[in-house]
Amino acid sequence: MELQIIQDRIHEIRGFKVMLDFDLAELYGVENRRLKEQVKRNSERFPVDFSFQLTKDEWVELVANCDKFPESIKHSPVPPLVFTQEGVAMLSGILRSTLAIQVNIQIMRAFVHIRQYLLNTNSINHEIEIIRNQIMLLNHDVQSLTKDHENYDNQLDDIYLALTELAKKQKTIEKPRKKIGF
Repeated sequence: MELQIIQDRIHEIRGFKVMLDFDLAELYGVENRRLKEQVKRNSERFPVDFSFQLTKDEWVELVANCDKFPESIKHSPVPPLVFTQEGVAMLSGILRSTLAIQVNIQIMRAFVHIRQYLLNTNSINHEIEIIRNQIMLLNHDVQSLTKDHENYDNQLDDIYLALTELAKKQKTIEKPRKKIGF
């Protein structure tokens, strides 16, 4: 089974990466109601952090965001169960067919692949944040240099004005003098 097919069926709900019961039933090659029956029979294996039922609002939001669900499922009156990675691992213990074991291995690989991707993305985001901060510091330095440059320009203008005034005074001071002596 292709890893991408499984990854496309993993959703984030309540902060968990989860798979929906009907997707798992299809992958395992069993009927959805049989899968739910096995989960109910083995409910002690599925605490709330392994499996939980979506609320109607969560289900409506998920259907609105994902166009790939079949019409019969989109309008189901009962929201589906979802399984976290640990819940999917527990399913392999209660669904013991050869297909279920092989599919479970592929699902675990998909979850690990997504986790690795997220870890790499977080590290890249951290590096981007460091670069962003460095750019902001450089921008601040450039702005302060620009302000200093404006101050220098103003000071140079003042010096030129002062020199011009001195030059004018110098011309008025240099009147022809009467010669003393022969």
